[in-house]
Amino acid sequence: MSELLIKDGRVIDPANKIDTVSDVLIREGKIAEIGSVKASGEMKTIDAKDKYVVPGLIDLHVHFREPGDEGKETIASGSHAAVAGGFTSVACMPNTQPTIDNEATVEYVYRQAAEANLANVYATGAITKGRDGEELAEMGQMVRGGVVAFTDDGTGVQDSGVMLKAFQYASMFDKVIMQHCQDDAIAGNGCMNSGYQATVLGLPGMSPLAEELMIARDLLLVQQTKARYHVQHLSTKKAAQIIREAKQQGIAVTTEVSPHHLLLTEDCCVGYDTNYKMNPPLRRQEDVDAMRQAVADGTIDCLATDHAPHLSSEKELEFFNAPPGILGLECALGLYVKALIDTKTIDWPRMIAMMTHIPADILSIDKGTLAIGADADVTIIDPTSPWQVDVEKFYSKSRNCPFHGWDLTARATHTIVGGEIKFQLG
Repeated sequence: MSELLIKDGRVIDPANKIDTVSDVLIREGKIAEIGSVKASGEMKTIDAKDKYVVPGLIDLHVHFREPGDEGKETIASGSHAAVAGGFTSVACMPNTQPTIDNEATVEYVYRQAAEANLANVYATGAITKGRDGEELAEMGQMVRGGVVAFTDDGTGVQDSGVMLKAFQYASMFDKVIMQHCQDDAIAGNGCMNSGYQATVLGLPGMSPLAEELMIARDLLLVQQTKARYHVQHLSTKKAAQIIREAKQQGIAVTTEVSPHHLLLTEDCCVGYDTNYKMNPPLRRQEDVDAMRQAVADGTIDCLATDHAPHLSSEKELEFFNAPPGILGLECALGLYVKALIDTKTIDWPRMIAMMTHIPADILSIDKGTLAIGADADVTIIDPTSPWQVDVEKFYSKSRNCPFHGWDLTARATHTIVGGEIKFQLG
């Protein structure tokens, strides 16, 4: 009988309102017992004294680039990055080449994930064929293949009629629609936040209104269809207020925020360093403050990295032409601590909830808990461990990360998936 005993850790399981120093026994890949457990000779034991033992962390927004751009990332390398960051489950975006818009490509993702045998990798399916925004993809077939959500991430669905149909179809399968909220007519060819800095740098700006208009439109459609709706990578103060008011009206909307929108501002773009080029772009300090406030008051439901690997040759292009996006999985935990715990925005149990059972609920996956009988996906965290971000030590195939050299506190020491240790620090 395969048994693993985690001793004397602070067990934090927000889904079950557990926060206590205890032992966790894993047997045959499942959570078997939480309490005082006496070790036997056959058990493998992990000493978790002064560490936090939490449900495996979940990131519902990552880009693993496979199929098509395996030079940037593969499902295997992305999974390795995930477990190194403490993540046991991730949801892959469908903006690959070819697009994940049919059952065959969905099944390909799951085959590659099974072969990698590291993190639990879930596929999301495109809302429209080829992500071109014109014709709905085969949603029913992709549900049969195992998709957990639908999104055209990287682009927002511009046509309101298409979006209305998407909500109606997704509701039939009780799947969430995850939207990259950007009105392209407003965003134009912007490559950073519009305003003073963009003018000084001579770069075309992207108005916050592009994000806010699409959210407002979609919320009206959600009211009509009663669909489940998730706003990806929220970034503006006004957008947060729109979401806040919608929730007060009882509209079924959830949202996420990424580390860079909690820590960085448009001022970072001054040196034309393309590692600071994102979509949505880095905003103003007041937007960063608004994101933290939205986390504090529950307007923002969960934390998601938007892990987006790119080749160095691409990021070496001039700012306007370089692709947007940065790595996130391997340093996210420390960045969230810096942005939210160190600033006393929220406490550890709330942050763990935003990284475990809340994203699991949004995706409708049976994860994010240490309940007896649950899959033994567990992350052990050293909350006081100081470390420095070094992109050359990342397991990701790419290196596009603006946090290189940052001094952080807290990191995963063990990542356990299905009762098996998939990552151990050192």
